[in-house]
Amino acid sequence: MPSLTIRHVTTYRYRHPVAFGEHRMMLRPHDSHDQRVIEAILKISPQPSSLRHVRDAFGNHVAIAQFDGLADELSFDSTVSLEHSPADADHLELEEAARNFPPGYDAEEMPDLAHCIHRQTGPDDEVGSWARRFLPEDGQISTLELLIRLSQGIHNGFLYRRREARGIQPPVETLRLGHGSCRDFALLMIDAARSLGLAARFASGYLASTAESGFSAGHGETHAWAQVYLPGAGWVDFDPTSGSMGKAGLVTVAVVRDPDHATPLHGTFIGSRADPLGMDVRVSVTASVPVAT
Repeated sequence: MPSLTIRHVTTYRYRHPVAFGEHRMMLRPHDSHDQRVIEAILKISPQPSSLRHVRDAFGNHVAIAQFDGLADELSFDSTVSLEHSPADADHLELEEAARNFPPGYDAEEMPDLAHCIHRQTGPDDEVGSWARRFLPEDGQISTLELLIRLSQGIHNGFLYRRREARGIQPPVETLRLGHGSCRDFALLMIDAARSLGLAARFASGYLASTAESGFSAGHGETHAWAQVYLPGAGWVDFDPTSGSMGKAGLVTVAVVRDPDHATPLHGTFIGSRADPLGMDVRVSVTASVPVAT
């Protein structure tokens, strides 16, 4: 079973010593059947006056730090080791009612899925019109084929542009601009899936460097993608940035309905607007596979 070590270091620098407000961190990956955290070490400098760990409403791990005193630099250094064993996405077993579009959601599941289907639209619903282009004229298509078409349609039809600034473009803006970041593409896929009556949610974490995913050793970065609920298979990962389906190369840290709830690190400082000098983020992911003896 492949093991991954993820190091995520964020450093804030200031012109003069400042005070710090509460900082919330979402850096620890989920523990699940396809990824298991072996060790998680979080180093913060200067040392916080208090550090507590909670689970949010979606079951994500959140660390909350409080600070005393002043400093001109604030650093968060997270190192996580985990076992990563994603299932083969080519062999998903869906319930009979979910194999063809539209899938049939069970009445007992709908109260939990409704918040991942609901969407607000304008009078033209440009995203919905765009999504329906991937349906054949007779409407006969497998659910997986439709979702793969959506994911690859974003991958092939839009220009990827990395953005360091916080925030996410509204899906209709991504449509009009023709470009976006991984976060923007994930939200476009989610809104498109919801427009077709499918339950979808936002996932974020790391793009891992494994032999299976085709990334070089040591490469890693934060990433965002979409998950769609399909009866029989559960929440299935779709990465419209690469046009892929499945979790190979993806390490899940947060799953939420609204991407605003999946910020890896958020906090405040007390000082003047001229104090910040900048932020530096470094992510590395290294993989090792046990050798049989």
